[in-house]
Amino acid sequence: MTAKEIRQAYLDFFKSKNHEVVPSAPIVVKNDPTLLFTNAGMNQFKDAFLGNAEPKAARVTDTQKCLRVSGKHNDLEEVGHDTYHHTMFEMLGNWSFGDYFKEDAIAWAWELLVDVFKLDSDRIYVTVFEGDESENLSSDDDAKNYWLKWVSEDRILNGNKKDNFWEMGDQGPCGPSSEIHFDLRPQEEREKVDGKSLVNMDHPEVVEIWNLVFMEFNRKADGSLERLPAQHVDTGMGFERLCMIIQGVRSNYDTDVFTPIISQIERLSGKKKTDSEKTLVAMRVIADHIRAIAFAIADGQLPSNNGAGYVIRRILRRATRYAYSVLDLKQPFMHELIAVLASEMGDAFPEIISQQGLVENVIQEEETSFLRTLEQGLKRLDDIIEQTSSTTIDGVKAFELYDTFGFPVDLTSLILRERGLDLDQAGFDAEMTVQKNRSRAATKMSTDDWVEIRKDAREEFIGYDSLQSTVHIAKYREVKTPKKTFYQVVFDHTPFYPEGGGQVGDKGVLRSDSEELRIWDTKKETGMILHYMDNLPEQIEAAFKAEVEEDRRRLTANNHSATHLLHEALREVLGTHVEQKGSLVNEKHLRFDFSHFQKVTEAEIREVEDLVNARIRKNLPLEEFRHIGMEDAKEMGAMALFGEKYGDTVRAIKFGSSIELCGGTHVPSTGAIGHFKIVSEGAVASGVRRVEALTAEAADEWMREQLDRLHEIQQELKASDPVSAVQALKKENAELKKEVEQLLKDKAGNLKGELLDKSIDVNGVKFVAEKVALDAGAIKDMAFELRQKHNDLFMLLATENGGKVQLHLLISDALGKEKDLNAGKIVKEIAAHVKGGGGGAPFFATAGGKDPAGIERAFEAAKDYL
Repeated sequence: MTAKEIRQAYLDFFKSKNHEVVPSAPIVVKNDPTLLFTNAGMNQFKDAFLGNAEPKAARVTDTQKCLRVSGKHNDLEEVGHDTYHHTMFEMLGNWSFGDYFKEDAIAWAWELLVDVFKLDSDRIYVTVFEGDESENLSSDDDAKNYWLKWVSEDRILNGNKKDNFWEMGDQGPCGPSSEIHFDLRPQEEREKVDGKSLVNMDHPEVVEIWNLVFMEFNRKADGSLERLPAQHVDTGMGFERLCMIIQGVRSNYDTDVFTPIISQIERLSGKKKTDSEKTLVAMRVIADHIRAIAFAIADGQLPSNNGAGYVIRRILRRATRYAYSVLDLKQPFMHELIAVLASEMGDAFPEIISQQGLVENVIQEEETSFLRTLEQGLKRLDDIIEQTSSTTIDGVKAFELYDTFGFPVDLTSLILRERGLDLDQAGFDAEMTVQKNRSRAATKMSTDDWVEIRKDAREEFIGYDSLQSTVHIAKYREVKTPKKTFYQVVFDHTPFYPEGGGQVGDKGVLRSDSEELRIWDTKKETGMILHYMDNLPEQIEAAFKAEVEEDRRRLTANNHSATHLLHEALREVLGTHVEQKGSLVNEKHLRFDFSHFQKVTEAEIREVEDLVNARIRKNLPLEEFRHIGMEDAKEMGAMALFGEKYGDTVRAIKFGSSIELCGGTHVPSTGAIGHFKIVSEGAVASGVRRVEALTAEAADEWMREQLDRLHEIQQELKASDPVSAVQALKKENAELKKEVEQLLKDKAGNLKGELLDKSIDVNGVKFVAEKVALDAGAIKDMAFELRQKHNDLFMLLATENGGKVQLHLLISDALGKEKDLNAGKIVKEIAAHVKGGGGGAPFFATAGGKDPAGIERAFEAAKDYL
């Protein structure tokens, strides 16, 4: 079976067991502060497991894109070196929400593997939870008894809490699990060593393929366990490992999940994966990493220097480094793998096809940038090596190279080994630990268990219709960070909009007859709307008036509605390839990122502004469709954003011909926006542009400031037409600049003779050391002229400006060759006297410093050198 056939057979099997097939959630997580990426199939169902939302159906199945590169689940360093670890992988899963439990889950797993996929039952081992006395957890005898219907007892193994008790995190749903392992080894090896002795021993050919989790408990903040009100099933099977087993190969990378990509890498590099172990590892790394990078970008996450974007950039740079150092690929190439990826995976994940152009452009730009970084890092490493007298390079300097240039430490180590040098790895690790600890300390947060005031209160958002309401507190919890302690509070219903869809969360107050408390942010997490407060009310069970800050909401709504009009206008002016790639909407301004492959011209910006303002003046009414089916919304022409997860029912917002799926707050009609003004446009990444704009009072204020500034310019120029006056000034300035350049040339010409007259003989060399008042260009011109006329000149000139020193060293070509003198090396030594550094060519070099008092010492040092 091909990978495509295996994936479809899995989904069809569970569909036949009355499971609803649901699409994969985006690989990049939004609206969940506890996760950067989807790292397990159950992530999109967290709300249902926590009891904060109704599940889509009692039984569901899917194949989920997952990414594991940080935190508890970190497979990055193993990738490529073994046969089965990956960054991005597919997790096939089936779920039951309070429906079937252990017996059916186990029976169907066996039926699928043995009857449908025809796996050899003699190679299958299963594990069950052995219990844990410290937590008063008994062994999972139920699971064992159900397995005994299909598997002999000698193939059922006990597993400890680490392997066979699954937990979502430090808190939350958890329960015993039953793993299914498969022995890939040839018959002769299986006869020598019993497979059950290799289960969970990290053997590359005795691997776990499926984990059946039986959620029965909830882990509380104090570590204790309580029974969940309903029992659930959460299973996850590694798609790539399943393909390896069914296709009869001994590595995930030898399945048709990866072989088309590896074949393309071979074509582009001119190398074969069989050339060496290093080559094989490099190709595996690139084939794995390109999937993670491409799908993250397709789901809306651009590489950046922080958060999820930094993780993606790190993965991309790791792949580029392998290509650079092992495959000798010095030019961008990974973007050329995306067409293969789209061909192989586009059926299951259509976003990789629709976003192919954007993904290719972003990756190519990132590759180009990092290759420049590598070149800079290599030069810096050369300097470090040259300045080191021992055979071991300081780990602190290696860390600075990594931290400043993003230069990978393993590449540093490789280059040093090739030159017969060692890296102080312990020193590097110590610096890395300090940085990690500092980062952890800055972001450390602990949350207590929820304190329930009103049980089973299901929070309802009423903020589309009202900005205030009488509410009761349903539950709360305390949150501690290094900087402050605060509370997250859930009401029985709320007018406060939680941050989402680019729109900031509401602020406001919680008021009673006796007190008033500030709500300084509102966010959504696992199906709940959390109100952030510094303190709790004294009468926690009382009724309160929750009031949203009205002006802030109004201005935010102006900007959000304007964003919809902007999106439509950009598509009309630039083309239908324009798609939203991110946004920020608050009370001050709006920011809108979109796909486009060139700078937006001034004429295009003006046309976009005109279109938006025309629709504002039309005072188009808001048409809101709150609970319509996704298919109905699509038929209306509503635009959905890539990287967003939508349910079966959605909310659509319509202003005239603009129709978008959106959960944000909006104006009742476009006239309320007042005026729209774009104030900046620029690139965010290759193929992605950013527009920032203002509306309403902020736009008016910006226009007033521009007019005031124009008036000031007119006053300064004493001209009613400032453009003509500025043009005249520019012309006059250019003429004066020419005069100054000529005067400097004349001055330099006169200075040449004066400098040569001051020269002294030092061991047969014409030595000049003087402080001059010339710019760097004039000095360089003079130096090059003297170089041609004098064969024995060694001239060091110094300039001082604003407390900064510049040293310029000229050595005649003939003199340099005769005495083996190198200006670049010499000026680097001399610069220490002015507390600086520098370098350059053998005949002319410069250095900068910050100690003018050291100029004379530098002159003496140059003379001493000769």
